[in-house]
Amino acid sequence: MTVEEIAKMIDHSLLKPELTREDIEKGCQLAMNYDVMSVCVRPCDIDFASGLLKNSTVKVTTVIGFPHGANITPTKVYEAESAIERGAVELDMVLNIGRLLSLDYEYVEKDIKNVTSLAHEKDVLVKVILENCYLTDELIKKACLIAERANADFVKTSTGFGPGGAEIEDVKLMRDSLSESVKVKAAGGVRTLDRLIEMRNAGASRIGATATREILEDAKKRESQGIS
Repeated sequence: MTVEEIAKMIDHSLLKPELTREDIEKGCQLAMNYDVMSVCVRPCDIDFASGLLKNSTVKVTTVIGFPHGANITPTKVYEAESAIERGAVELDMVLNIGRLLSLDYEYVEKDIKNVTSLAHEKDVLVKVILENCYLTDELIKKACLIAERANADFVKTSTGFGPGGAEIEDVKLMRDSLSESVKVKAAGGVRTLDRLIEMRNAGASRIGATATREILEDAKKRESQGIS
């Protein structure tokens, strides 16, 4: 892959609770400098990030029901509607983890579908976060099938705020559980170029990262040295 192709795999994550507006501005500038796919910002930062990125190709992503997925469905729908109105063009939604673990599959599917239906009317993508660290392999497969039935565009490994992040075997399992119409995003602990490449080889087409600068500077260095 070229440096540009790697950059377009990355959603630069700006979700830590302690980030200031200055931090958000610096993060958006970094995203523009490297021309990544998107910045994933907290809901309160959508307007600010949209203004900073308006003349760039970098998209604005935000989170819904974050980080536990426990908001009631109408709250998630309101979050999604508000986010879209303020400039978000991709939504990373946490499914209801507790309901999934309770095997209440109908609830989980309806919860997702209410958000995807609204988003798709506005041509906005939805990535459904499974938070794999809490799930068995069987529940990961089940969650993938539910998310696909609910018209998710992506399934995503993790919030980055749980006790575990993206794992190679989980990404492979997710990819194998889905049709080609649904993509996989790996997030949580992808801090090096080698790890990004491993995730890509396992089946991920998008990466959530805070170590964007380090990953892409390493990619530039290797490209200049003719290392693939």
